[in-house]
Amino acid sequence: MIPSSAASPSPASAPGFFDARPLVEPVHPAEVDAFARAHRAANPTSGAQIVGWVFAIVGLLCIVPVIGIMLMGLGYAIGRGTGVAVGLVLAVLLTAGLLVGGIVLVRRANRTRTLARLRLSRFAGANAMTYIDRIDAPPLPGMIFSIGSSRMSTDVLRGVEPRFVEFGNYQYTTSNGKQTQTHRWGYVAVKLDVPLPNIVLDALGNNTLGSTLALAFSRDQRLSLEGDFDRYFSLYCPAGYEADALYLFTPDVMARFIDHAAQLDVEIVDDWLFLYARREVSTLDPATWAWLFGAVGALLSKLDQWARWRDDRLRLAAQHPTSPGGALPGGAPGTPGMPAVPSSAAPGLPFAAPAGLLTPPPGVAPPGRRLRRRSPWLIVGIVLGVVFIVTTAPFALGIFAFLFLG
Repeated sequence: MIPSSAASPSPASAPGFFDARPLVEPVHPAEVDAFARAHRAANPTSGAQIVGWVFAIVGLLCIVPVIGIMLMGLGYAIGRGTGVAVGLVLAVLLTAGLLVGGIVLVRRANRTRTLARLRLSRFAGANAMTYIDRIDAPPLPGMIFSIGSSRMSTDVLRGVEPRFVEFGNYQYTTSNGKQTQTHRWGYVAVKLDVPLPNIVLDALGNNTLGSTLALAFSRDQRLSLEGDFDRYFSLYCPAGYEADALYLFTPDVMARFIDHAAQLDVEIVDDWLFLYARREVSTLDPATWAWLFGAVGALLSKLDQWARWRDDRLRLAAQHPTSPGGALPGGAPGTPGMPAVPSSAAPGLPFAAPAGLLTPPPGVAPPGRRLRRRSPWLIVGIVLGVVFIVTTAPFALGIFAFLFLG
């Protein structure tokens, strides 16, 4: 759900000027109240929120009478009729205290949350971006966005000109049948100029992907790069795209990643660049935003050559089509359903060279679009094998000792 109250960039925003003042400057309580009313008007109470309130009220109605009966019973055991009266008064006072305390805590939490939204909204407007409170199941192709259930992005700051860039906090839920776990991430999504091979950089300094997502990739897709890059990142690329990865990650590009993103996991998929962190990145901390803005700016300033990358496999596929009848995708004259392409006969050649397709078209051939994952049955087999060896080894040793050692 994308609320209609998303803050728009301020017309007064100065391009290239980082303005963190809205994150820390004082806010008048009346402005917080006005922002809260606008947010409630743009986001009516959902069915899930109503169900939550109903469960809370039902739980309170079940707990309060039990507490009252226990107090009156204790009063009766101590002082008979007078004790019952005292217990009843205590039960009423306790119930009132719980209600008032709960209301105060909820209002304070809501006000703190509203103040954070207002600050982020103003910060977004001051830096030529828009603020979106929540996006359910964000349609992004990164590997963390297709895992689990209850997926949502919160506190999203998005800029669209001159390049789409999105900062946000993300969470999803996984379950093993007995217990559920909520996973929380921070991410930066940057739209690239052309689709690139699926490449993952697992930052060794944060150990985020090393124990979870990166283990799902086949080891033969691990590529070692020159210099100190392997001390900071483990790079995974599709088999057969090693030369392409070396073209993309030149020494100057590797230096930028080491200097500015060594604590962030990186994924390139389709025409997107993702930076992942195992903590919130959309916060009220000016230093965090200065670091993220600087990192994204430093990386993008070195990625111009990525826009010139082309997958030669697409050009070869176009030159050797597999469609029925051997039709040329270039649109050779007489091909059914394809427009004629002007061409000029080259001297000494028995054919006319078609115009166009002098360079591969933008895109990635199917083998390079996604990294190959390990089969889960292989992992299950390894685990079962280890369990079998551990459980049968004592019996095997006992039998061996009985038969051969007397």
